[in-house]
Amino acid sequence: MSGRVLIVDDAAFMRMMIKDILSKNGYDVVGEANDGTQAIKKYKELNPDLVTMDITMPEMDGITALKEIKTIDPSAKIIMCSAMGQQAMVIDAIQAGAKDFIVKPFQADRVLEAIEKAIR
Repeated sequence: MSGRVLIVDDAAFMRMMIKDILSKNGYDVVGEANDGTQAIKKYKELNPDLVTMDITMPEMDGITALKEIKTIDPSAKIIMCSAMGQQAMVIDAIQAGAKDFIVKPFQADRVLEAIEKAIR
């Protein structure tokens, strides 16, 4: 199963971890962004099948970016990434249209499960 994925996280290390998991499992990482503003711009440019979106970022947070992208493309598939203890934000994200969420530190099988479920 392949899919074109945009990875959004303000930490380069986290983007690298997700990219590594996805690349090893046949996904095509078409772009990366380090904040919500960039995420929206890249989404319009690249039209990915799926976005992994960090919740807490500078400039524009992930939930705001999620809502913007959903306005542009109501069928956008977005999975939120959060650190432990951000349950309230995760609930906001799901209500705003996120397909799923994965918790940091990432576990490869959980990341793949969430992505496969969202792309299906």
